[in-house]
Amino acid sequence: MVSVDNLSVEFSGTSLFSDISFVINDSDRIALMGKNGAGKSTLLKILAGVRQPTKGRISYPSDYVISYLPQHLLTTDSRTVFEEASQAFSHLFEMEAHINKLNEELTTRTDYESDDYMKLIEDVTTLSEKFYMIDLTHFDEDVEKALLGLGFTREDFNRPTSEFSGGWRMRIELAKMLLQKPDLLLLDEPTNHLDIESIQWLEDFLIQSGRAVVIISHDRAFVDNVTTRTIEVTMGKIYDYKVPYSQYLVLRRERREQQQKQYDDQQKMIQETREFIERFKGTYSKTLQVQSRVKMLEKLDIIEVDEEDTSALRLKFPPSPRSGNYPVIAENVGKSYGEHIVFKNANFMVERGQKIAFVGKNGEGKSTLVKCIMNEISYDGNLTLGHNVQIGYFAQNQASLLDENLTVFQTIDDIAKGEIRNKIKDLLGAFMFGGEESAKKVKVLSGGERTRLAMIKLLLEPVNLLILDEPTNHLDMRTKDILKDALRAFDGTLIVVSHDRDFLDGLAENIYEFGNKKVTLHLEGIKEFMKKKHLDNLREIERKC
Repeated sequence: MVSVDNLSVEFSGTSLFSDISFVINDSDRIALMGKNGAGKSTLLKILAGVRQPTKGRISYPSDYVISYLPQHLLTTDSRTVFEEASQAFSHLFEMEAHINKLNEELTTRTDYESDDYMKLIEDVTTLSEKFYMIDLTHFDEDVEKALLGLGFTREDFNRPTSEFSGGWRMRIELAKMLLQKPDLLLLDEPTNHLDIESIQWLEDFLIQSGRAVVIISHDRAFVDNVTTRTIEVTMGKIYDYKVPYSQYLVLRRERREQQQKQYDDQQKMIQETREFIERFKGTYSKTLQVQSRVKMLEKLDIIEVDEEDTSALRLKFPPSPRSGNYPVIAENVGKSYGEHIVFKNANFMVERGQKIAFVGKNGEGKSTLVKCIMNEISYDGNLTLGHNVQIGYFAQNQASLLDENLTVFQTIDDIAKGEIRNKIKDLLGAFMFGGEESAKKVKVLSGGERTRLAMIKLLLEPVNLLILDEPTNHLDMRTKDILKDALRAFDGTLIVVSHDRDFLDGLAENIYEFGNKKVTLHLEGIKEFMKKKHLDNLREIERKC
């Protein structure tokens, strides 16, 4: 059990939160919620011991193990995947080396009767008992199981970590955490860059492991499936709900409505009291009543209504020019790198106005096929774009390609052409970059702000085929909902690559699954696809038993 007592954090005299207290029980699965800047990541770092509070304390048993997965990782490139994951047991390897060193010292010393020699024997005995109580015999098997569960193949085990993207390095770090068998897991945006199958594996693990976990995540389906308790950080306070995220939203709305009513009633009372004071302040017979009301107002605690983030993305795609009936036709399309086949013999036709999703494990070719459609890379077979197809493309790394030395305004001003140049300020305002925000340098923007800025490019000219590769990474839940609504209203054709099930639900009509070097069409939405996929996986497990 972890106890948080009267915790306060201040930055330059400004209070982030003040005197907050709560307890994390064994097996609690907590979602840490709140708007951007409320202090969620700071609180997670304090729980992890990475930073210290201004005052207050965190207490837990001496043998309690806490593992922390930050949003941004700093990893070494000198080890293989398997070696890096095995670092979860580095403290035990060090203990074993220390025991061997002490035993070697015992064999060389001859002062058998000395106090130092007896102390050495005691140290070796104590350490050895502690070490041999820990079962290290199956650690290779445990490392393998964790890495396979997170999407690695056995061929990946001996590859250097330098060959892997940030998302895959995050998985290695996650494997290390899980192998340490912590009492409490602290996870800051753990699903970013994980594919759907890996997210499901992580969900199952967290639910079945029995460990306590505190999660910050913008993935609504993941949060709803995993957590059973929600702690909201807002206006320097916390509200603790013993319910999952979706139920918390209902209770939060009810709480705010009640606060608003109490606030309105109090403001009405204050106004009536002030009017009474003003009317009778010179009347001798009412002097005592006036003084009493003045004192009452001075002592009154003003009811606060929890802040609501009223800033909202205003997103509407312009009407699409009409394209041909089939914007994309693929005939026996394939892609290989040397002897490595990514996928082959892909055959499909995307109809005008269709909204489809590319899903599957990372590395199976989703982004590769997008690049083929964009004619950015060579490929086998034939890919035909229909009549008058005009593409709007959001690449997976679009936000990271922005020039960090430009301001927000300069970024759009440099690429805008024609009439739209007169509306840049309006466009930036619609994307929450109004006023002083437009003068910010790109390098100081958060991941979500960079993604919003990169998306503005899609509105600079009308398109009829939108291709979006992982557009929701770093976007908060409200912004994702607004983007989803805008895409549903979009009258053109949509191809979206995403691992966000909640985002795809009700958006994508058909699913193209990438796996086993092929592309398979499923004439159903993501919920039906995932249900069928889960059943297929269970049957596969039964066949192997």
